[in-house]
Amino acid sequence: MSDNAPRILVVEDDETIALGLVNALRHERYDVRHVDNGEDAIKAIDENPPDVLLLDVMLPGIDGLGVLRHAKGDHPDVQVIMLTAKSDELDRVLGLEMGADDYVTKPFSLRELIARVKARLRSRPAATEKKREAPDHFVFGDVEVDLRRRVLTRHGVEYRLTTHEAWVLGYLIAHRGRAVSREELLEQVWGYSASMTTRTVDNQILKLRKKLEAVPGDPRHILTVHGTGYRFEE
Repeated sequence: MSDNAPRILVVEDDETIALGLVNALRHERYDVRHVDNGEDAIKAIDENPPDVLLLDVMLPGIDGLGVLRHAKGDHPDVQVIMLTAKSDELDRVLGLEMGADDYVTKPFSLRELIARVKARLRSRPAATEKKREAPDHFVFGDVEVDLRRRVLTRHGVEYRLTTHEAWVLGYLIAHRGRAVSREELLEQVWGYSASMTTRTVDNQILKLRKKLEAVPGDPRHILTVHGTGYRFEE
C-alpha cells in the first residue's frame, strides 16, 4: 500500500458490519483503521487524523455525535460520513447541523458507501483551496467573522457557525462581488455528495442570513442572483 493512500477510520461496534467495511475499503487500496467505541475513536483521530471518518451514531461510551463534535472542532478538514439507522432521522439532522459531510442509512450497499467515500476525498482539495483563499478574519458592516474559530459577531452577540456555514461564507467572501452558482458551492463545499441538492445550498444561506443580516428577508450582504445563485457584498 502506498504511503500516500487515503486514510479511512471506521468507527463501528457491529463486528460484521465493520469487517465488511474494512475489507471493502482495503480492496480499494485505502489505509484503513477500525475502532469500536467513541473513546478510542477520539484517540485515533487525535493521533493521526483520517481523511475520511466513517462514524456510526450508536456507539458504547461516547456516542457518534460526541465523536463528531470533537472531530469537527479539533480537525475540521476531516470528512465525516455518518452511519445511521433508517429510523434515526433526528440523528441525521443533528449530525448534518453539527458539521457532518454526508450520511448513509443502514442497511447500505458497499458500492454506495465507497462512492460516498470517493466523493468526500474529491472534496478535500477544494476545501483546502477555499480555506487558503478566504481570510481567517473579516469585518463588514456591523459583522465580524472569525472563520478559523467559526464565530460570527454582530452587535456584540456571538453566533457559532457550523463547519459548512463557515465554508460557504468563506467561499463567498473569497469571491466577493462575483455571482457564485449553487452548483459551484456544492462542488467546492460539499464535493457533490450524492445526498446533496441545490436546496442544501439554499438552506445554508437561510441559516447564514439569520445570523449575519439585520433583516434576513431583505439581505444587504448575501444577495440572491436570480437564476444563478448568490453574491457577497461588503
